[in-house]
Amino acid sequence: MLTKTVPVPQLIFERSRKGRCGANVPICDTPEVDLSTVIGATRKELHLPEVSELDMIRHFTNLSHVNYGIETGFYPLGSCTMKYNPKINERTASHVGFANIHPMQPASTVPGALEVLASVQDILIEITGFDSICLQPVAGAHGEMTCLMLMKAYHESRGEGNTRKVILVPDSAHGTNPASAARCGFSVRSIPTDANGNTDLEALAKALDPTVAGLMLTNPSTLGLFEPNIEKICKMVHEAGGQVFCDGANMNAMVGTTRPGDHGFDCMHLNLHKTFSTPHGGGGPGCGANGGQKHLEPFLPSPVVTRINGKATFDSNRPLSIGRVSFFFGQFLMEVRALTYLMAYGREKMADISRYSVLNANYVRARLKDVLPPAHDRPCMHECILTAEKYKKENGVRALDISKRLIDYGFHPPTNYFPLIVPECLMIEPTETESKETLDAFCDAMIEICREAVENPDILHEAPTTQIVGRLDEAKAVKDLDVRWRSREPVSV
Repeated sequence: MLTKTVPVPQLIFERSRKGRCGANVPICDTPEVDLSTVIGATRKELHLPEVSELDMIRHFTNLSHVNYGIETGFYPLGSCTMKYNPKINERTASHVGFANIHPMQPASTVPGALEVLASVQDILIEITGFDSICLQPVAGAHGEMTCLMLMKAYHESRGEGNTRKVILVPDSAHGTNPASAARCGFSVRSIPTDANGNTDLEALAKALDPTVAGLMLTNPSTLGLFEPNIEKICKMVHEAGGQVFCDGANMNAMVGTTRPGDHGFDCMHLNLHKTFSTPHGGGGPGCGANGGQKHLEPFLPSPVVTRINGKATFDSNRPLSIGRVSFFFGQFLMEVRALTYLMAYGREKMADISRYSVLNANYVRARLKDVLPPAHDRPCMHECILTAEKYKKENGVRALDISKRLIDYGFHPPTNYFPLIVPECLMIEPTETESKETLDAFCDAMIEICREAVENPDILHEAPTTQIVGRLDEAKAVKDLDVRWRSREPVSV
């Protein structure tokens, strides 16, 4: 059932009527100032709307009702882990004892904050299987870069900094992987994926030489598949003298079930803002925590949160540290949220995160496989990768058209065209927080849209048609960004 057409709200400037005011301001009893004598300090004209308080409240309240978020509907964005953020997380983070502390306070005045950081590290060490956790990085890509900096420092400490200049990156990797490697001064060499969706071991063996500093591997991969040869891959890279980084963007598939540190990885980044707390729509805040094995621990960003006689404190005596990677100590309130989330699940229920996320993804895959074939015919992990290639070939309908039509059915589209190695790709990650009823409604809509793609493809080419705006020229929006409102008639003051 399609949603009804949403009425287009007026712009606040279109509601403006000359002389209306939304505030009852008393007459100023101070002497008037000759504005001509105040050069550059004031403006005689302001481009502001003139509306009553009620009109203003109604306007912005109505706008809020047309926003789409995790609290209003299903967010199937693949690789983004847009799970529900329990409100207790926000309540904990807003506690005055956390929200009002200053990052420059002496450590002796914030023992509770240090205990939060140390507790998050303790739990993540147990979850990941690494020897250490660092919480300084403020985003996922920032965490990637920090891990590469650790690799670089490690090789330099062994006298190999000038020779190991290459990072190997699979062709299914997140786009930030090669960017992070380049940012750290490495050159990037791509490793292909084999026909089964795994890392091509022959190609990897040929690429491993004394110039290789490390391999960046996403596990489960962006194909939504767990790498069955992960221990062998890590061994191959280690025997060649390299290090292995795990991209933790897909950690939601492994929480409580298996540990990257046990697979042979040397380090990884974790998205606390995805896997362990807040969905990251809107640009943040984030936390790209790092996990590392013992041999990388001396190089961790300083200061390090550690425990001395059971008491959490900062350790700044780190002669081999790569130094700070962010001001102060990362996104502290994200760690508060993450600790709340982790303690709510506890050791007993931690594995439910991965079990239900994998179950939900495979359910979606099974329901849609007849209309949208999976890229690889094998069980997926936390997300399923489907292809709409047949509709493009037979009906001229692209994955983008399907996603645009999905908006008309009241759902946010999944990720499109990623990974790049899958033609007309649709990447769907339901997470563990969605119910069977929600997934059925989503799958029903997708099946109906695929029927429309065959019987009346023009409907999909024109979609969306029931929303405030229709099909947007996304390429033009990127190349010609303009988000500024220009009032036609200035308001005199």
